[in-house]
Amino acid sequence: MVRTVRKTRTLDSALHLTAMVLSLAAVATAMSSGGANGFNSSFPLDQFDSSTSWSVSEDPSNSSSEPFLRTLTPDLQPATTAGVVQEVSPWDIALCVTGTFISCENALVIAVLFYTPTLRAPMFILIGSLAVSDLLAGLGLILNFIFTYLIDNSVESVTLLSVGLLISAFSASVFNILAITVDRYLSLYNALTYHTERTVTFTYMMVVFIWVTCVTLGLLPALGWNCLKDSSTCSICRPVTKNNAVALAVTFLLVFALMMQLYLQICKIALRHAQQIAVQHQFMAISTTKGVSTLSAILCAFGVCWLPFAMYSIVADSSYPMIYTYATVLPATCCSVINPVIYAFRNPDIQKSLWMACCGCVPSNLSLRPRTSSDV
Repeated sequence: MVRTVRKTRTLDSALHLTAMVLSLAAVATAMSSGGANGFNSSFPLDQFDSSTSWSVSEDPSNSSSEPFLRTLTPDLQPATTAGVVQEVSPWDIALCVTGTFISCENALVIAVLFYTPTLRAPMFILIGSLAVSDLLAGLGLILNFIFTYLIDNSVESVTLLSVGLLISAFSASVFNILAITVDRYLSLYNALTYHTERTVTFTYMMVVFIWVTCVTLGLLPALGWNCLKDSSTCSICRPVTKNNAVALAVTFLLVFALMMQLYLQICKIALRHAQQIAVQHQFMAISTTKGVSTLSAILCAFGVCWLPFAMYSIVADSSYPMIYTYATVLPATCCSVINPVIYAFRNPDIQKSLWMACCGCVPSNLSLRPRTSSDV
């Protein structure tokens, strides 16, 4: 009897050991084929690895009174979970590339204005302010891409910083364009007193007012006017609320209407001057026609860039497809690409400075007549 019990126990131990060996062999086989299952077979098997849990189950085939044969079965779990790679939107890439181009373009304008002491007239002060705002807008687009894909954008401070910079920069860009329009109107309406000290002071006051207003608008989301706690109130540009987006869009429409009125008055004044100077009638007629065409191009470019985004901001909210938001935002950012070409690179004085900086000479076909604000 004793020998029978000993044989039974010996058989149970052998079966127990065989089951453990088979289990470990199964684990080793699974890890060796880990190329398709995400395991790294280069590391040795560790029987105490916390990533592998062992469960004890009873053998249902053993119905005798002897102790049940227990087998160990591993619950295979991967040691680490691979991080989810966020898919990069081609629209965001396009905005980042546009922001890079905007930054380079306007940085060149700022450098020319800063290192040329003769470019200190009110017109160049406003052009410099416009270039600074567009430069910040370009940097804002780049930072928005970085915050979205390279930094955790779930942090509220990161989101508010990015949105605040973009609101301030693009608002300043629009208001600086309006200020340039006002400057051109005043240079024609008050031609005799335009170059006085009062006009320079007025220009600096306009620039300060523009930037204080735009920085305040950019700080509104950080001061509580945001939809981070209530997604139902979000506009097409999170975390800006729907009401704030509508207010900004209506403000833009008013600015655009005022620009149209001012440019219409500029055209009337220019036509009246052309009629009063009979000696230069032909020259003035050609010059006035060219000026009206330039004004039309400026207004058309500004309207085509900003009107779709402004109108869409009024009628849409966060529930609308994102592709429509991207399709209206991208043309709006392109306005900052066009601005240096319209307001800076067409200016003969800036062109001369660029030629001197690049090659140390000025082409003979470049006009030597200094440009005034009345030249459109």
